[in-house]
This record gives sequence, structure tokens and C-alpha cells, in this order.
Amino acid sequence: MKNQEHREIILKGIGGSPGICIGKAYLVEKEGVDVVKQYWVTGESLSAEVNRFKTAVKKAMEALRRIIEETPEELRQHTQILETHMLLLKDKMIYDKTVDLIEKERVNAEWALKKVVSVVKPMFESMSDDYLRQRADDITHVADRIMENLTGADQVDIARIDKRVIIVARDLSPAETSQIQLERIKGFVTNRGGRASHTGIIARTLEIPAVLGVGNATLNIKNDDIIVVDGEVGTVIVNPTEQTLVAVEEHILRYEHQKASMVRKSHLPAQTKDAVLFSVMGNIELPEEVVSVLDHGGEGIGLYRTEFQYLSRSNFPNEEMLFENYKDVIDVMGDRPVTIRTLDINGDKVVNYIRDDHELNPALGLRAIRYCLKKPDVFKAQLRAILRSAVSGDVRLLIPMISGIDEVDQTIQLLNEAAQSLKEQKIPYKRDIPLGIMIEVPSAVMTADLLAEKVDFFSIGTNDLIQYTLAIDRGNRHVAHLYQPLHPAILRMIKQTCDAAHKNGIKTYICGEMAGEPLYAPILLGLGVDELSMNPQSIPLVKEAIRSIDTVKLAELMESVMRLTTPQEIEALVKKKFEESMNNKQES
Repeated sequence: MKNQEHREIILKGIGGSPGICIGKAYLVEKEGVDVVKQYWVTGESLSAEVNRFKTAVKKAMEALRRIIEETPEELRQHTQILETHMLLLKDKMIYDKTVDLIEKERVNAEWALKKVVSVVKPMFESMSDDYLRQRADDITHVADRIMENLTGADQVDIARIDKRVIIVARDLSPAETSQIQLERIKGFVTNRGGRASHTGIIARTLEIPAVLGVGNATLNIKNDDIIVVDGEVGTVIVNPTEQTLVAVEEHILRYEHQKASMVRKSHLPAQTKDAVLFSVMGNIELPEEVVSVLDHGGEGIGLYRTEFQYLSRSNFPNEEMLFENYKDVIDVMGDRPVTIRTLDINGDKVVNYIRDDHELNPALGLRAIRYCLKKPDVFKAQLRAILRSAVSGDVRLLIPMISGIDEVDQTIQLLNEAAQSLKEQKIPYKRDIPLGIMIEVPSAVMTADLLAEKVDFFSIGTNDLIQYTLAIDRGNRHVAHLYQPLHPAILRMIKQTCDAAHKNGIKTYICGEMAGEPLYAPILLGLGVDELSMNPQSIPLVKEAIRSIDTVKLAELMESVMRLTTPQEIEALVKKKFEESMNNKQES
């Protein structure tokens, strides 16, 4: 029986933050508030019930404010995430609707809150964009904090953990993650969450191993169990054997040595063996992440997602606010390029101050450039802010989800109108900035030769391109295995896009997750991609991979790759060639 209890178990999840650690598990048990009872509130107690809800929200806000004030220096850049949670606490979709439900249906606050969240949360979960879909977690974390105050459930205080352990929990909110003491917490494992969650983003900032979305971690792991957390591949080993521990210790030594070596060389150029230079850039969501891009050797911002400035508010940000945000990033980057992507959002499902019709399939609906063209005033305010900020540095303008020429023509017209209005008002601006489009839908690939005549560069968003081309939602566990970046159709689409761009004298960049995978670097460069942009932590690894490539041999590799018919065959070949090139580099 004892042997049965302590057998080695391997749990699969999502690699939230790279790194490997071994340690004792520390289960963070949150008092369950999943089961909420409904009861009726009589007339004279109705106002008291509303006040009880408002008090719970107020307590939650005060707690978050304290956490923000006590946030350690290394996480100051992420306090905006916690400030967003404070805004969500008073968000109309949650706060006002819960109050309305208490009053109209005469029910208790817990039941009303649960019912409201059950309607609001699926709105986010239905989004195709991984980052936006993960905002459903923010709704959950905010609702949980209110619910804990309503029910009197014990709240977790991560800061008080005084052991050197690995945290195992059903979920960790950004507020809880930001309280992690690096000298005590080696890493963490959660049942819920994904790579694009704010919790994952904070874990990567802290640079501690994290595996998220395991599903059953808290059922399979007990307090003080020895566990191995591999945040690179997304696995957790429970009760590892002696043989496994020896292998993991060796792996950790190799990983730390490799990481230290790469960090030391991260500021070296991404130059191939035969002296061909490539640009490696960073993707950011918050202005504060610029520092991380520079620290990891990024040569510019290849993708500045601007949605956060809209999501974190109760109304549209004005032009001045946007301008200040963009200028902050540009000033820090100096003469390095900053690629600002315009609003890529589905208003009806994400921003509660927009009242559009309900959409059954928002992934194929009014999002990104379609939404902006329908709301020209909102779009022009952003375009004006970008043109103004361009005076301060090297700015590139990127338009998401273009599916045809008409959208490009309309965008150029609005851009000219924005520039003209600034000229008339005698406000400094720069109109002559590179205009690029995201290649994310098959129609853009098929008309890339036509689109290339209209714009200055392409940026391939591989996340959406893969999903739309292969007709799969990687957030759906039943079909997620079909999300295959090396599918022959995807590689042919990337090549067709690059060929069309080069024929028209423009460049093609990649800013999707494929760019941040070192294994894919030889293929992407072989297909003709000119620049890669990724999360900052991946920059040193990808630059190192590029330095192991001989571009003369890429043509031969690509001939072999393009003859293969399955993603599995392609991956096996690329892995073999990648390992050979890395080994040859180390020997030399």
C-alpha cells in the first residue's frame, strides 16, 4: 500500500514560466465557496443586503490597495494588473448588475454575484485571442475576492509562507502571485490558468518555474510530497524516483549553465554563422514591460498590444492618455523601433461601456480593424495619438486582422484625416511612418501580392493564422491537439506571404508564439521571415539559436521540410537538424 501511495506520477499542464525546480509541495487550500445557496431577502432587509455586497466590494478594494502599496520593486511594473482588478470590482458588468439582481429578484448577494459572473465570464471565454480569453480569469479572481468577504471564508496570505516550498493551489490570482517571496517560494503549480493569464505573466517576471492548468494537481499532490516542476514543457512529477531525481538534477545544472551563458550573450547581435544579421524584438502589453525587453537583449518592440489601455477602464481612454502611454515606451526605447498595433478587441464582449449587439461567434465577428472602422472616432483618437508619439522615435503602425484591400484603403483614409486634423490644430505629428498589416486570416495570405502594394511591411500573427486556417480553437481541449504550427499548410502560407512581400520590396515579420520557439528559428528564416518578435524571456534563446544557423544550408533543409506531409515528420527532422547545429556550435 505504501509503495502504491508513493509511486511516481507525471501530471501534464501548461508551461507558464520556464525553469525547473525540485522541492516539497505546500498546498494552498482556499476555503470553498463554489457551492452557493440561494435564499430570498424580505423587503425590509433588501437595502441591508445591497449594503452587505457593497461592503464586501469595499473590503476587497482596500485589500488590493494594501497589496499594491506593499508590492516588491521587481513587480512594480505589474501593479497595473492589480489596479485593473480594482476597476473590475466597480465594473458595471459586475457591480451594477449584481446590485440590480439583488433588488429585482430579492435574492442574497452571494447568489446574485454568482449568477452575474456565470453570464459575464463566458463572454471572455468565447474570444479567439488567447490574451483576451484569459481575462476570464481576472473576472473569476475579482468575484472570488468579493465572495470570500461575503461568506467569511479564510483568504490566502502567500506573504506569510515561511518555508522553502513549491506552492500547489487550485488557482492563484495576480494579487496572490505578487506576494510571493522569492527567497521562500521555488515555483508553483495550479489547477487553472493559462500562459497568457496575468498570473503567468507575473511568474515570468519573477522568473520562477510555474505549471498552470494542470486540472487535478490539488487532488494528486499532498502536503510535503516531493515534486519536480518543469515550466518549460509543462510537467509536474510527483514522488520522483531516485533515478528521476538524478536525471532532473543534471537537467537543472545544464539548464542553469545554458541560461547563464545565454543571458551573458543576450546583447550580442542575432548573427548567423555566415554573418547574416536578423532582428529579434520583444512583444509587450504594458509600457512597464519595455525594461524586460531591453534586459533580455531585444532590439526593439515588434508588437505593442494596446488593448490593455481600453480593458483597464470604465470608458474609452482619451487621446492624451494614449499619447502619454505610447510616448513613455518610445522614450525608453530611444532610436529602436516600436511597432504599435491598433486596437484588437471585440467591444461587445470585452469593453462594458460599448453597447453593441450580442454576437454568437465573436472570433469571426466585429473585432480588430472591423470594429475600428465601424467606430471611426475611437479609431482616429488612437491614430492621432500614434502620429503624435511618432515625433519622439522610430514608430511603426500595425493594423490587425486585415482580410482585404478595402480595409487597408479605409485605414489609410482615416490615417490621412487624423494627420490633417493635427496639422490644422498645429499639433506636432509625424505622418511618414511605416504602415504594416497583420497577416492572420487565409484571405490575407491569398491576396498578399495585392496587399503588399499598399503597405510597408507584413507581420504574421501565427496564433490566429493557425486557428483560422486549421479551423480549431486551441482553448477547446477536444481539438487543442490539432493546433500544429508545423502543419504543411501553415508553412506554405508563411512562405507565400514572404515571397509576395519580397517581390514587392517589403519585409515580413512574425510576432506570434512561433517566433519565440528556438526550434522553429531555422524554418522561419528558411521560409523568408526577416524579423522575429516574442515574449522578452524567449529573446536570448532565439538569438542563440540564430547564431547556430548557417543560411547557406537552409535551402537544403527547406527542400526536405517542404516535401514532408505531416507536422510530426517535419518536427522530427527539424529537431534532429537543430540539435546537430547547436552541438556543432558548442564544439566550435
